[in-house]
Amino acid sequence: MRKVRRVIKISLFTNMSLVLIKIVFGFIGKSSALIADGIHSFSDLITDLIAIFGNGISRKPADAKHPYGHGRSEYITSLIIGFMVLGAGIGIIYETMHKEIIIPSVFVLFISFLTIIIKLILARYVVKKGNEYNNSILIASGKESSADVLSSIVVLISIFLMQLSEYSVIFKYADIIGTVIVGLFIIKTGYEILKDSISIILGEQETDEEFLQKIKNIILKEEKVKEIKSLIVIKYGPYYKLIGEVVMDNSLSLIEAHNIIDNIETGIKKKLRKIAYITFHMCPYVDKK
Repeated sequence: MRKVRRVIKISLFTNMSLVLIKIVFGFIGKSSALIADGIHSFSDLITDLIAIFGNGISRKPADAKHPYGHGRSEYITSLIIGFMVLGAGIGIIYETMHKEIIIPSVFVLFISFLTIIIKLILARYVVKKGNEYNNSILIASGKESSADVLSSIVVLISIFLMQLSEYSVIFKYADIIGTVIVGLFIIKTGYEILKDSISIILGEQETDEEFLQKIKNIILKEEKVKEIKSLIVIKYGPYYKLIGEVVMDNSLSLIEAHNIIDNIETGIKKKLRKIAYITFHMCPYVDKK
């Protein structure tokens, strides 16, 4: 989808700019915290590159070996992003325990604040578009960006408190304490991305009641359908696979029943374009009286 790739490219360009701003001004202002934050932002840059690659694969059409397309490659990409976020969190905690304490220049405060505003806008934009396009890669990338915002906020607070270190020795350690806390938040975000991706790869069923009810309404519009025995909807990347079992009037001929199922499938695909693959099993109606 071109719209998805456009969002990814916007995120890629923005993260590239933020990496340069943080690292360059971090060196100029002698702020190791801002440099570390720039390195963390670099992980966003890598995840965007992976996202572009993964999105391209997930859109490949079905073939003989992959009759349901390549949609699940999207979740493999999300797994990679999850591991990178997890690694970034662990790395930040490790680095902050071994870095030298240096009081940064005051102007670095403004740079840090500016990057937070830019990153916050980007994170909300990417997550919003991810939900709009039903794309797990964008959602995962947006969550990672949100984690980066938390990191930047702690950097901002740390830089501010370190300016006050002459009044209290404890302020010298503000950067270390704050960064460890943010590192734990980042690890939590990585864990959640991994958990969600693994669950979907294993075949997680859609639980959105409103979405499922729309499917049921289309099926039950057919008068000859007496009951829906089961309805399973599984995500395949940007699309869904529907497996249903319906009870039909036993007076119908095989051709009539087949035509009704065809009508149901056409109606579902027309009104709910996210559902690309449909399989129905027909059961004869038995009067329990």
